[in-house]
Amino acid sequence: MLEIAHGAARAVIDPDGAGLKSFDVGGVPYVETYDDEPPMGSGAVLVPWPNRTAGGRWTLDGVEQRLEITEPARGNAIHGLVRRAVWTVVEHTGSLISLEIPVAGFGWPVELRTTISYALDDNGLTVSHGVQNVGDARTPFGVGTHPYPRAGLSPTDESTLSLAATTVLPVDPDTMIPNGPAEPVSGDHDFRVARLLAGVALDTAFGGCEPVDGLVRHVLRGPGGGVEMWADPDFKWVQVYTPDNFPGRGRAVAIEPMTCPPDALNSGVDLLWLEPGDSWAGRWGLRPLA
Repeated sequence: MLEIAHGAARAVIDPDGAGLKSFDVGGVPYVETYDDEPPMGSGAVLVPWPNRTAGGRWTLDGVEQRLEITEPARGNAIHGLVRRAVWTVVEHTGSLISLEIPVAGFGWPVELRTTISYALDDNGLTVSHGVQNVGDARTPFGVGTHPYPRAGLSPTDESTLSLAATTVLPVDPDTMIPNGPAEPVSGDHDFRVARLLAGVALDTAFGGCEPVDGLVRHVLRGPGGGVEMWADPDFKWVQVYTPDNFPGRGRAVAIEPMTCPPDALNSGVDLLWLEPGDSWAGRWGLRPLA
């Protein structure tokens, strides 16, 4: 495991997958952690696509591509290609760590190089992603991550959640693949005003995330603290998942910033594109709240 620190803040990154294992300030946790293997995608880096690709198949410039089926029960390719790979450390100082890995094979047609940096400062944790097309053809891609933020010492069911999202994406409950266009949020899917998480069950993709002062902002608050997840405007989507059985915690909430929705490689919705030699960069972060 790889550790960084700044003042009372500390974060631990797992080189297997480059995922965020823990983040705390003064001993107060702001993400769920785990002992050995990351459960339920905890902290995973999702490149070159987040969420699911239906049947592991998509088409690039008229040629069908076949990805490895990594969610056999639903027949999908899920969460990209790098979350279980060993990344290379590029830089590791007291408060910053950067890692990189090539993205190729397993049915992905154009080689990419992706990087991630974790940095601590007085405002919290900043996570910076980079993707470069090192192949010889243009390619689409998406980026996401799978953290489980927590409102400090607050129980999940005593915490409230507010999202910057204005739309919700309907999916087939058996495959979790979209079965219609995004719809305006309403009723149980409207988190534009903070709502208590007690009794809320979600495994839901929200879109139309609107920046405030240049950043998309989702907020989790409770009696034992709070945390803001902020992201650059390219992170137009967020998946929210509320399992009841996170190891050692029980009820937890994943708030997963994504640049595109589930099955974007087929729908084309909000895909990012790179020509050979071009690069993209984007950031998100966690800011503890009093």
